[in-house]
Amino acid sequence: MTSGFDILPAIDLRDGRVVRLQQGDFARETAMSDDPIAVARSFVEAGARWLHVVDLDGARTGELVHAEVIREIVTSVAERAAVDVAGGLRTIASVATILAAGAARAIVGTAALRDPAFAGAAVSTHGAERVAAALDVRDSLALGEGWREGAPGIPAEEALIALADEGVTTFEATAIDRDGLLGGPDLELLGKLVGLGRGAVIASGGIATLDDIRAVRSIGCTGAIVGRALYEGRMDLAEALRI
Repeated sequence: MTSGFDILPAIDLRDGRVVRLQQGDFARETAMSDDPIAVARSFVEAGARWLHVVDLDGARTGELVHAEVIREIVTSVAERAAVDVAGGLRTIASVATILAAGAARAIVGTAALRDPAFAGAAVSTHGAERVAAALDVRDSLALGEGWREGAPGIPAEEALIALADEGVTTFEATAIDRDGLLGGPDLELLGKLVGLGRGAVIASGGIATLDDIRAVRSIGCTGAIVGRALYEGRMDLAEALRI
């Protein structure tokens, strides 16, 4: 399920529904669908080879909430697409649970930023292909609990290097202030992270057009997570995959 560049449609789960947040703010939520399985199938039928699923409730509580729904999503797309999962993966046990549910890749974030050795332990147990790190960035800082104003952070480049030193080879970088606003990706941030040469960088936040896809690919990103632009029909997934 790898290639030079992948587009990952986002399926963000809250209270069993598919939703989109603006700038990671839970108070600025738009419900997109009550049927996550149908959403997943529609993306795969359009040609997606990866899906990016986020347990938003898990991210807030610190433990998996939507494990069963995620299992159903994985089953529904079967061998046609791989699923990576983020949100609430703060223990080795929770990483193991989501991978056992069929996810191709677990995305660790808050716990990994607090303790890069946690990410290292997950990589040692499951392999670098199955564990990646989320870098949720605001004002150049990678944040744990990125939705929360005042959350502590460290410089994004330092965070990536620390996690790479622990064996992480794939990073999903989200520009929080652009997320859900369709204003275009943060090419400066992404360029700096790619330029470190320490791993594959998947772009997230603000991606709205085919030109945005071309731009993040041209600077060396290996993929792009796309959400609101697909749900609102601003980007045709099949066309994006063709380019």
